[in-house]
Amino acid sequence: MAEVKILVEGFASGDFSDEEERTRATITLIEDGDIKIVVDPGVLKSQDILISALERNGLSVNDIDIVCITHSHINHYRNIGMFPEAKTLEFYGLWDKESVEDWNENFSEDIKIIKTPGHDKSSISLLVKTKNGSVAVVGDLFWKENYPEKDPYADSPEKLEESRNKILEISDWIIPGHGKIFKVKK
Repeated sequence: MAEVKILVEGFASGDFSDEEERTRATITLIEDGDIKIVVDPGVLKSQDILISALERNGLSVNDIDIVCITHSHINHYRNIGMFPEAKTLEFYGLWDKESVEDWNENFSEDIKIIKTPGHDKSSISLLVKTKNGSVAVVGDLFWKENYPEKDPYADSPEKLEESRNKILEISDWIIPGHGKIFKVKK
């Protein structure tokens, strides 16, 4: 079974009392056999934060095979260039340098790619089978555990609700776009 770890925990402006707008995506590592995936390398004060997080897990940027972008907002993909040898998985395909191919929903035995529009029309989520149950890595489908019912940045509130309900039904855990992992209440 695959393993999922949060490398760098995210946050959003509402987490602070000051008026400065700040955001950082939750950056996740998925290890599935020999495949190593970083999800949403985001924006950081320093790329050393992510490099150090990888090193704590015995990895370097050159060990990452795939970088997954859950949606097309820069605070989730800004540091993609840190991984020049990795393929990029996003809504429109699996990119390898200048080549792109369609991805299969069943990406591997333990990873499923699910289109989850609503926050952004190009949103995808990864559903990962682990020894602790199914973990959904969802970008901004859910910002954090106590997610606001209304997402002020949602492209389509109706599709967002549909996508949220789908993920809540099929997952045991959720790694949101800007917070800690949380257990799905069933």
